[in-house]
Amino acid sequence: MTRLHTQLFGAAALSLALAGVMPMTSAYAAPSGTVAFLMPDQASTRYEQHDFPGFKAEMGKLCPDCKVLYQNANADASQQQQQFNSVIAQGAKVIVLDPVDSTAAASLVHMAQSQGIKVIAYDRPVPSTPATTTSRSTTRKSAGRLRSRSCST
Repeated sequence: MTRLHTQLFGAAALSLALAGVMPMTSAYAAPSGTVAFLMPDQASTRYEQHDFPGFKAEMGKLCPDCKVLYQNANADASQQQQQFNSVIAQGAKVIVLDPVDSTAAASLVHMAQSQGIKVIAYDRPVPSTPATTTSRSTTRKSAGRLRSRSCST
């Protein structure tokens, strides 16, 4: 994962935090809260070796008081559902999700949204969830467009 991509996802999560997702104690306080990063499998070494370490490092810079949770579903949609529910129980207010099964993930996203939890679909879109922020990170042009949108909220 390139530095541009880690900044993109850190900025997206932080923009959600600044939009009121994560509590702030005063007008000048740093955002804090819990952000979850849920990946689909370990077969692609990029998640373990690049994506999560990059995301965590960027979140550490942008939101040092935020707690970052990480789970990897080992290509098991049922396991990812359990992990999704677990991070909600642990207080996640933002979930970055690369779903094992995009269609099955739609019900998880709807459930999270009904509780006021923001979900960022990472790499794969989640159908029937128009309020989900989707980021595919396939080109610099699309990454730049998403970065500018996240900064304008």
